[in-house]
Amino acid sequence: MDKQTFIHHFNHLNRRDFIPEPFKVELLLDTPYPIGFGQTTSQPSLIQQMILILDPEPTDTVLEIGTGSGYLTALLSPFVSRIYSVEIIKELSKQAQTRLTQMGYLNIEFIIADGTNGYPSSAPYDRIIVSAACNEIPPSLIDQLNVNGKLLIPVGQKYSQRLNLVEKDRMGNITKTDMGGVVFVELVGDYGWKSL
Repeated sequence: MDKQTFIHHFNHLNRRDFIPEPFKVELLLDTPYPIGFGQTTSQPSLIQQMILILDPEPTDTVLEIGTGSGYLTALLSPFVSRIYSVEIIKELSKQAQTRLTQMGYLNIEFIIADGTNGYPSSAPYDRIIVSAACNEIPPSLIDQLNVNGKLLIPVGQKYSQRLNLVEKDRMGNITKTDMGGVVFVELVGDYGWKSL
């Protein structure tokens, strides 16, 4: 990914356009904001950091778990070939699809499903990014990761999570790297902490 071009895109994409009317404020600080249905959009600096860690290539196929408002999806879209964006909350997925289509992001397929199962019908994926916290890394996501691929996922419990970078080498070997502490909402599905 051309980092300078990405930073330019990041700086010019108006986050206010992704916040529903009831939650809009005059000034959006670098903090999470509610988007309805008990969900939030993460602070922009964290989203920027995650995309830079993921470092996608223009030919990459990406699986995004947790469409949310579509803000992260819109940041990724110009820098990859295809995004499959999975959201379990139907209303959020539909809102994001309408929003991003109107903005001209056309390389995205929106799926309403439990993201902890990934999206096997279009696997493997060169990059997988998860925008909600799991109690452990779902094996299905590792299975759907392409060789030389990267998976970025927050793992842990409420208010105590670590951002995990999972990489699969050309032989299929897996390495995990702790990228630091984060706080996300729970991933709704089989691997949320409430499922323990």
